Amino acid sequence: MEQLPILPLRGVVVYPLIGVTIDVGRPLSLRALLAAKEHETDLIVVTQKETGKESPEPEDLYAIGTRVHIAKMSELSNETVRVRLVGKERVKINSIEETKEGWFADVEPLELVEGEEVERTALVRLLKEQFGKLVGSIKGLSPDERRRFEMYERLESLTDYIASKLDVDVDIRQAMLEEPDAVKRGLELLEIMTHEVEIIELEQELRERTKKTIEQAQKEYYLREQMKTIQQELGDQSQESEPNRLREKLEALDLPETTRKNVMREAERLNVVPATSPEYAVIRNYLDWIASLPWGIETEDKLDVKHAADVLDDDHYGLESVKDRILEYLAVRQLTNSLRGPILCLAGPPGVGKTSLARSIASALERHFVRVSLGGVRDEAEIRGHRRTYIGAMPGRIIRGLKQAESKNPVFLLDEIDKMASDFRGDPASAMLEVLDPEQNVSFSDHYIEEPFDLSNVLFIATANDVSQIPAPLLDRMELIQIGGYTELEKVEIAKRHLIPKQYKEHGLKKSQLTIKEDALYEVVRRYTREAGVRNLERVIGSLCRKAAKQIAIGEKKRVTVSLKSLGDYLGKPKYRYGKGETEDSIGAVTGLAYTAFGGDTLTIEVALAPGKGKLQLTGKLGDVMQESAQTAYSYVRSNAERFGIDPTFYERQDVHIHVPEGAVPKDGPSAGITIATALISALTGKKVRRDIGMTGEITLRGRVLPIGGLKEKALAAHRAGLTTIVIPKDNERDIDDIQDTVREKLTFVPVTTLDQVLEVAFGGN
Repeated sequence: MEQLPILPLRGVVVYPLIGVTIDVGRPLSLRALLAAKEHETDLIVVTQKETGKESPEPEDLYAIGTRVHIAKMSELSNETVRVRLVGKERVKINSIEETKEGWFADVEPLELVEGEEVERTALVRLLKEQFGKLVGSIKGLSPDERRRFEMYERLESLTDYIASKLDVDVDIRQAMLEEPDAVKRGLELLEIMTHEVEIIELEQELRERTKKTIEQAQKEYYLREQMKTIQQELGDQSQESEPNRLREKLEALDLPETTRKNVMREAERLNVVPATSPEYAVIRNYLDWIASLPWGIETEDKLDVKHAADVLDDDHYGLESVKDRILEYLAVRQLTNSLRGPILCLAGPPGVGKTSLARSIASALERHFVRVSLGGVRDEAEIRGHRRTYIGAMPGRIIRGLKQAESKNPVFLLDEIDKMASDFRGDPASAMLEVLDPEQNVSFSDHYIEEPFDLSNVLFIATANDVSQIPAPLLDRMELIQIGGYTELEKVEIAKRHLIPKQYKEHGLKKSQLTIKEDALYEVVRRYTREAGVRNLERVIGSLCRKAAKQIAIGEKKRVTVSLKSLGDYLGKPKYRYGKGETEDSIGAVTGLAYTAFGGDTLTIEVALAPGKGKLQLTGKLGDVMQESAQTAYSYVRSNAERFGIDPTFYERQDVHIHVPEGAVPKDGPSAGITIATALISALTGKKVRRDIGMTGEITLRGRVLPIGGLKEKALAAHRAGLTTIVIPKDNERDIDDIQDTVREKLTFVPVTTLDQVLEVAFGGN
């Protein structure tokens, strides 16, 4: 036994007679090199069991190592030594001792086993043959090294050489080092190399197969390019890939069987028609549209009534009737899971939230949302599409909207449905009948697509300002939900919850930078806006935000507070007078209540008498119905003149002029009948009409008062104008419950059936 310095190696196994160059940098390893150099002895190298261990212990080393000779050693610049080692013999490590100079090991040569000569000779031949097949695939071997294995005649040397060159794991290399029997080593190496040769042959086979495939593809590509060149020379630019692409997309669609047959027939035609033919583009565009529609794509409804109620309440303040109807629909869907989508029509003045309510419904259901504006649509083809024979033909807005929605059950908003018109190109409102009829829209047929498409699962929501402009057959197919205007309290609450945060965000303001006090908001609602909705209110709030942003940006103020006192500094003088009613009891002037597409309003109807021959003059841009209502009131007063204390012959000596102020604004409708009659009687009798009273109702020639529409909106207008009493037809008593509590509590409603009852309230003892 000898005691020699020991050098641990990581991931490297050194064999006898094989040279290896390594870089040594660990202190333990450097001390081993230094000890071997100073004592002029050989070195023992042994492999670590765990490659990643930086500071190994003796038990972390294998028990078999190699005695090596240091052939060359040179220092590198980074405290690393590069050393060339040449193996001598296998050694067995009996013990390791740590000294000042490093680790020293007691070693003895490993006893080797000799085998039979014939077996050894045969193994040498087989090993050389197999390694010869592998040598070309081993990286890093120089040409000289590739030929060197043929010089080895001894089995021990040959196995060590091959083991050092094969790309195998460290534990296999160590096993080869520890095996004393060269025959067993040779058989193990032979098995490893045979496996590697099989893998290489398989790789070669795959490589050849891939090469053939690539060559075939290149050949086909070359031939296609030649074909394209020939076709270009002939003026026939075929697009062979286009029909195949469309066919693949069409085959993947979930089409009804009849539709599939028709569409695939068109796809076959596309293969036959030359690409230069105009018909080719028509068929291709048609198939593109078919492939882009959501035939079988449907989103899953979130049928959670409580969640939907929370979403609707978060997005909108008020609108309880609409919310209740949507929640009823969801509740029925949740219980039956088979109800078709309803067709709702949200009717009301601008700015009350009809469009945004539809978006909230889509959000609550977790459906896709698509909006189509029908304002100004005059062409029936806008709804049903054009025939494919026309140049530039395309599907109608319904099919285009479904493509945009990417599902067959979206929330589909038909905005401004009352603004459609008709001319020589057809009636789009009539074309909408099939779309909105639950019995027919299960197989809606567009003129361009020409295949039935199921619209029964679409939740259609229409919006309108004036229901009277919607044709009766179309209105009959929709469930009408009237949305009235907002009260002052509701407008202020909407501003605080929605409008102000939205404008803060749009103008880059923080909540701490701008404060709008509640009394200022009430003043904005009363004297700077006059509307049923909140659209102008949002614009005024935006104006306040812009002015505040300017002051903050130029450094004039760090934070802005808008109060009732400072409101005029930002918005100027008020635009409207709060309380539009008369300031005092008047003769011949009565406040009427009107309902327009923009909500309720108050109209002061004036009557003036002048000497003349009984001429009746009507001014104020009155419509035919309102003019007839004025003539009816005039006739009633003439026929009952004596009963009212009026000279029966007044019409022979006096001209009567009836005027409705704001003459540039068109006015129509029968609901001003009792107002005109009261103003006439007041002017002819000289009795004053109470200033705090408003009235609405149609009058007959017998003095009967008939019901009217829009009572809720008219009540809101009366409330805004500061009136305290409203005269309404008896038949409209049922509509009082629809009016908000805050408005109903501040108004006195007087139901009447005859004009006598109206006069009793209007004159109030005057």
